[in-house]
This record gives sequence, structure tokens and C-alpha cells, in this order.
Amino acid sequence: MTVDHSKNNQFQSSDNKTAAELIEQLEKFDGSPGQFLTNLLAVHCFMAQANGGAILHINQKRGVDVLAIYPQLEKAASAPEWLVQSAKAANKVMSSDTVAVEPLDGPNQFYSQPAKRYVMMLPFKTVDMSQTVAAFLIETTDKADLEKSRQRLELSTKLLSNSEMRLSQQTQEGDLKRLRQAMEILSALNQQDKFTSASMVFCNEVASQWLCERVSVGFLHGRYVQLKAMSHTEDFSRKMKLVQDIESAMEECLDQDIEILRPASDDATYINRAADELSKRYGPLTILSLPLRRNGEVIAVLTLERHIDKAFSHDEIETIRLTCELCTARLNNLYEYNRWIGVTIATRIRNFIAEFLGPKHTWAKLLTILGFAALLFLVFGKGQFRPKAPFVLEATHQQVVPAPFNGYLKSVEVEIGEKVEGNNSTLATLDTAELKLQLAAAKAEEAGYLKQTSAAMRDNETAQAQIAQANADKAQAQIDLLNYQIGQANLISPIGGIVVKGDLKHQIGVPVKAGDVLFEVCPLEFLRAQLMFSEDLIFYIQVGQKGKLATASYPSQPINFIVERINPMAEVVNQRNVFKVRVRLLETYPWMRPGMEGVAKVSVGKRRYIWIWTRKITNWIRMKLWL
Repeated sequence: MTVDHSKNNQFQSSDNKTAAELIEQLEKFDGSPGQFLTNLLAVHCFMAQANGGAILHINQKRGVDVLAIYPQLEKAASAPEWLVQSAKAANKVMSSDTVAVEPLDGPNQFYSQPAKRYVMMLPFKTVDMSQTVAAFLIETTDKADLEKSRQRLELSTKLLSNSEMRLSQQTQEGDLKRLRQAMEILSALNQQDKFTSASMVFCNEVASQWLCERVSVGFLHGRYVQLKAMSHTEDFSRKMKLVQDIESAMEECLDQDIEILRPASDDATYINRAADELSKRYGPLTILSLPLRRNGEVIAVLTLERHIDKAFSHDEIETIRLTCELCTARLNNLYEYNRWIGVTIATRIRNFIAEFLGPKHTWAKLLTILGFAALLFLVFGKGQFRPKAPFVLEATHQQVVPAPFNGYLKSVEVEIGEKVEGNNSTLATLDTAELKLQLAAAKAEEAGYLKQTSAAMRDNETAQAQIAQANADKAQAQIDLLNYQIGQANLISPIGGIVVKGDLKHQIGVPVKAGDVLFEVCPLEFLRAQLMFSEDLIFYIQVGQKGKLATASYPSQPINFIVERINPMAEVVNQRNVFKVRVRLLETYPWMRPGMEGVAKVSVGKRRYIWIWTRKITNWIRMKLWL
């Protein structure tokens, strides 16, 4: 047994009211079904003098659900004893189809007193509430009072049948009213032959039926919604802020493909920021946006604006939804066929092609279309024309490291291909033993001259002192030269890069002369490429064009470049005339070395694909047929 502990609004108090007044009040009730059942139990308990009542429903699994209970239970309260006993006997009462009266507690075992509480159960015989039993708790010791309560309950159950008929009739009347409103708008819409007038009539009729301040309809145009009509407004501009705000609210509805109501209910999961902005800026207003669908796809949006005090009820939304479903097809047809003649022709051609490409001869039609499309692509399609040519990397700048003085090669620290850092890596060392001996002799000679200078100054021999001082200065200059040469014994590259010349490890100890080139260092950032284009392609190459090249060592690593210079004279390379084109590399990598070769492609512009793929054969035919 499941019990619903949720609290409904209680029926108006039965104090100081007659049974007729309560019945009349119940028949005029228009609330929810659960609240109606609770109020019906209150009337039954009042008429039968019952202390409590419940309506039990037997589900498909033969279990019992509590549809309503009076008085209401607290959330944490458990089911009372009489309700548990009623649930156990519900299936038996439903199968017997008779009123059952069972004592809740038997006679007292000590004093042999009769029961004071009874559970009276009777089945409901209505269409909408089949398999339903009503149970009531009656406290009495008088059999006559118990029988009188049973008779009153049997008579009062007819209220449910009358109320059911009344609710069904009200539902039918409401459905007919909604259908009538929708048909009136559809009738007014069908009288129009142009889309502009039809959409205006549609907005005006909707605004009149539901007392809206403004009703707007917008149709999907590409990916956005364009406002097509506004109630009581014949001319408007899409640059107006109002129009833009309405279109934003419509696109919000279109993107979510859901009806958007502002103010939204507490359990709403959609986003209505644009609707809120529209309401606050021009209101406050109640906003309702509904998507208009055709074949399951949203083609338009209808937006209704009403004063904030006039919220849209559930019945009104149902009626507006029905109206939209009935009128969408007519509006869409007028929108499709009342457009500009060019757009209409294009639409009809598209429909004709769709019909032409029917289910018959599908593969033949498909192959024909693909072949025709390929031919059109070749003739009219354009792609990037990229002439290709071989290239070789070369250095634009090399640093020469010569011998600083005459001497002998003492040690070599690098080999060809090694990377060196500027002013940090020693390339080689020259022998300085002889220079150091000369330095010692020069220092001794300087010391002798200085002593001669002191002695001459002491004897006041000024001329001799000046000559000795001059000789001392000469010896000092010789010392400075020797110190400088000794300091230059370690050969260091002033720049960083790759050693491209200087395989001297097998020549240690050989004499070298001052100025002999011992090493050459090439920095990687000064690499460039020399392209060699054939005669039939050089015409398309111009300075400033960009392209890419790939070396044979790293074909997966393309390098961007820009054309820098074109040699105007042809040269013979590998027994063919070529024009050399120098390009500047826009990026370098550590693995790049001078002398690397590969293939380069230059982007010279877009050409038709058929020209690109037939250029060589066309030129060959022209040369052969030339007279």
C-alpha cells in the first residue's frame, strides 16, 4: 500500500453548512482531481458522521494505492490502523461488489463489550475510477446509527457520477471552444491570397482573441529568424530596436525548439534571457513564444505579448498551440509561393529536380550527375597552381677563422659538421713555446734598458737616459705583441654555427702561416635555397611569391619561403637549361645543413583545374603543330 502524504488545499469548512450547500459547493469546484477527491471525502464524512475516509485504488499488481485521504496525514506519520485494515480488505470488497462493514476492534475479552469502531467500505461504480474502493471510519455503538451511515454513504456516492459527467461535459465544451477559436482564425487566414496580408491578419486575429498588446510572427531565413508581420503595424524596419529584440526572443525559441513562457514556472528548464529583456524593456509584459513546425521542422516562431497582470493560462496556451498547428501549413504555402519571382522559380526548379531524381534508374542518374558535376568542376573550378623545381641549400654568410701568427698546430678540438657556440667553443690551439721564449728575452732586454736609464739619470746624462728609455719602450712594445699573439693561440669562432671547413685533426704539428684559413663556420639562420626552374615554368615565377620546400632527408617537414631574386640568365645544369631562383627561408631547423637538396613548390595563383592538368600536353601539341 502506498500513501500520498502531500497536503492539498482543504475544502471549505463544513461548519455551519447544510448538506445541500456542501454538495452545491462541490459541484462548482474546478480544481485538480486529487483536490476534488479530498473534498468529496470531506462531504461524505460530514454526511455519514464518519471520523475519516480514504479512496483506495487497486493497481494492476493487485496492490493498493491511496488516491485521497481525509483528514490529511502528516508527512512523517504512518498509516492508521483502520486504513491498513481497509487496504487488506479492498480486493475482497471489489470482487463482491457490495458494501462491507467490518469492526476495527472485536469485543472486549474481559468485559464482553461490543466494538466501538467500524470500517465501512463500498466500491465506486464509475468509468474513470474503476477498481476503486471508498473506506470510512465510523465510531458508534448503535447499530441503527451504523445502518443510517451506510445508507447516507450509498446515496452520496452518486455525487461522484454527477461530478464526473459535469467535468466531462466541461472538458468537451472547452475543447469545442478552443476548436472554434482556432477555426475562426483559420477561416480569416484562408480568405487572404498574399503572404503579407495573411500574416498580418493572423497576428491581428490572435491579438484580438487573446487580448494581446502585440503579436509577431517571424520566419526562418538561413540560420536566423526574420520578423515578417506585427499586429496593428503595417510598416516596420528591421533596424528598429524593438524588432531586433523580438527577433532575439524568437531565435531563443527556435534554438531550443520549445515553447518559452515569461515569467516561467518554477520547474522550467529552458532559457528565456531574451524574453526577459523584451519584457523588461517594453513592459513589464507576459511573453509567450511558440515554434511553428512543418513536417517536424521549425519554420517560424509566433510571439505574443500581454500585460504582466494577464498571465497565459494552460487552456489559453493549448488553444494557441492548436491555432498554430492549423494555420502553419497555410502560412508556409503563402510564404513559399508569394516570394520574389526568382526565388519562386528556383524553389519550383528544385522541386522538379527532386521529383526527377526519383526511385527509378537511381544508379544511372547518380553516375550521370556525378560525371556532369566532375566536368563542371574541371572547367570552372579553380585551384592553386604550384610549379615545382629542385633546390639546394646554401649559406649566405660564413665566418673565416685564420691563423693569427706563424706557428705550429698544437691541437684540434672540432670536426666538420659539429655545432659551435660563438666566443665559447675552442676550435684549435697553436703552439706558443717559441713565443714564450721570445717574451722572456724581451722582458730581460726591457729590464736592462730600464737600468741604463736610471744610471744615466743619476749621472745627469740626459741624452743617454732618453736613448735608454726609448729602447725600453721598444722592448715593451715587443712584449705587448708577444702577449697578444700568445692570447690568440686558442682559435675561437666569433659566431655560432656549423663547422663546414676545417678537417685538421690529422695535421697536428704542421706549420701554419699567419692568414691561412683554418676553419669556416656557417650560422644556420643565414641559410637560403637556390631553386632551379625549367624554361617552361620560369615565366610564372615572380619576386615576392611564397611557397614551400621539402628536403630529401626530412620530406615530412615542409619549410616556408619567399622568392627573393630571379637570375635573368639561364645556366646549363645536368644538360638542361635552368633559371636559378634565390629564395629566403622563413623558418629554419637544427637539422638543416648547407648542401641539402629536395623539391620546392611556389604558389603562383589560382588557375582552372583543367588548365593545370592539361598544360604540359597542350604545350607539347602546340609545339608539334607550330609552323
